[in-house]
Amino acid sequence: MKLGVNIDHVAVLREARRVNDPDILNALYVACANGADQITIHLREDRRHIQDVDVTNIMQHSTLPVNLECSINKSILDIVAKVKPHRATLVPEKREEVTTEGGLDVFGSADEIAYAIELLHDSIIPVSLFVDPTIEAMEKSKELGAEMVELHTGTFANLFAMLHSNLPHSEHSVKEFELPRYELSSRLEKSLEDIKNAAIHAHNLGLEVAAGHGLNYHNVHEMMQIEEIIELNIGQSIIARSVFSGLADAVKEMKRLTIK
Repeated sequence: MKLGVNIDHVAVLREARRVNDPDILNALYVACANGADQITIHLREDRRHIQDVDVTNIMQHSTLPVNLECSINKSILDIVAKVKPHRATLVPEKREEVTTEGGLDVFGSADEIAYAIELLHDSIIPVSLFVDPTIEAMEKSKELGAEMVELHTGTFANLFAMLHSNLPHSEHSVKEFELPRYELSSRLEKSLEDIKNAAIHAHNLGLEVAAGHGLNYHNVHEMMQIEEIIELNIGQSIIARSVFSGLADAVKEMKRLTIK
């Protein structure tokens, strides 16, 4: 299983003080040297973490393929087309969100996505679509011309956390909305089944399959059981672990967990 290490959260920490500390290039070098198979970064429209200069520097210095996540905004796509990453992953963006919420609307934004894919293909850049794990989304992604899909695992990760921790057992923090454990277990099982079925269908359509969002050291083993998934993109949990163990050990441990 390929491990894409997302180093955005190093830039989040840097931007808290707007000084070049920690240096994201140091994170790049450590990840490259300790088991990452790919570097993933997200150039957001609001530039809340990764900046344009980061993209340029990472593209120049990375010894590994770079997966550049981006929206379908034309100005962002022009930057991506210019720097020519190993792959571009199209993701949805909302200014008010804390992090990416859900997959691309491949139906409601089909024309815009098709244009984005064509623009990137003109620059010889393979495209992945970050989508919800549904059969319909797999078929639409293929129709739109993507080479790959990345399955949004956020629902699975949230259910796993609610079932296996003391986090609130619902989207609400008030007691009357909490779900019983058997209901959480049932929903988690269905979420996993959705991911598996989507991965199989995408593979059968000729799409490569990745997965990501909310994956961590506790739940990643569930993704390892789905043979059609060939790549995981993981960021926040690795950077969070690195605060206590160091980035080198955090990357090594995640890589160990993602070897089939």
